[in-house]
Amino acid sequence: MKYYIIAGEASGDLHGSNLMKALLKEDAQADIRFWGGDLMQSVGGTLVTHYKERAFMGFLEVILNLRKISKFITFCKEDIQEFHPDVVIFIDNSGFNLRIAKWAKAANFKTHYYISPQVWASRASRVEKIKRDVDAMYVILPFVEEFYKKHDYKVHFVGHPLIDAIANRKQVSEAQFRAAEQLNDKPIIALLPGSRKQEITKMLSVMLSLVDDFKEYQFVIAGAPSQEYSFYQTFIKATNVKFIDNKTYDLLSLSTAALVTSGTATLETALFKVPQVVCYKGSNISYQIAKRIITLKYISLVNLVMDREVVTELIQNDFNKKRLKKELEYILNEEHRKKLFLDYYELEKALGGKGASEKTAKLIYKSIHD
Repeated sequence: MKYYIIAGEASGDLHGSNLMKALLKEDAQADIRFWGGDLMQSVGGTLVTHYKERAFMGFLEVILNLRKISKFITFCKEDIQEFHPDVVIFIDNSGFNLRIAKWAKAANFKTHYYISPQVWASRASRVEKIKRDVDAMYVILPFVEEFYKKHDYKVHFVGHPLIDAIANRKQVSEAQFRAAEQLNDKPIIALLPGSRKQEITKMLSVMLSLVDDFKEYQFVIAGAPSQEYSFYQTFIKATNVKFIDNKTYDLLSLSTAALVTSGTATLETALFKVPQVVCYKGSNISYQIAKRIITLKYISLVNLVMDREVVTELIQNDFNKKRLKKELEYILNEEHRKKLFLDYYELEKALGGKGASEKTAKLIYKSIHD
């Protein structure tokens, strides 16, 4: 069978790669063509466009790049038409994927969506478009299944693929990792400033401003696979700061605490049981627009799944050195850490266990043959 997969960003590449592996188990002859990244490419198939080429963040950035995005959309439609897949599989990345889904459905292609667009966060009116344009939806968060149920749309809750990605990773010993990355023996505070240049620029300088106030710790930046080290170098001024490229899971497995830009990384950090402060700052225009259309109480996936504040969120003007220092001191407090660990275990149970990629692949393969 022929599968066309469209993923964006590093997280989409990760989940897409695991879905591809699962599809190949179901269908050894699978012919997969995809938009994604290095992880998906390592599985096999044919990479059409790398997500690095279309990493636009925030409302303003999207508006400024509308012409470029329009060209990608036109090319994608032509490429799907030429490949003529048995199914088109969308992974998150709603701004791009929902446009393609509308066209693909009208063109009589089967449309399946793995990891729902965040219609539960804003513009719930898009649900009607999803019901019209998406044949099957696979969700990875329990509250999203409940959201769609209220809108009379049956979806499949398959559990969260991060549980498998973390459980199946190749582990390294602490001594080996510290030696290989030239780390000293101080406890580690991990910095996860995001994957796009716009967000790293806004987040990293504030995170690094705390280095001199926590000299008994070693600050380590988790480099995103989409960025070069030379970009990060412009922010690193202190000697007690290390940079580790594309080894976030190894870093989190050894970290005492973390400062994390809002996104998938907040959930990854929680699943590694690392106390964290969640941070977010966008352009003022993008923030003002988002504030008016987003209806959620929280921005971090940890708090959203638990439906209460488990981790502190510092958003926009609250994300400053004074507040960040106070919250970092708090998550280093032993009594608070004990409570947080219990919350993290409860969170993991709520995410539905292992096997998300396999469950999704089986459902997709079965639907093609039905």
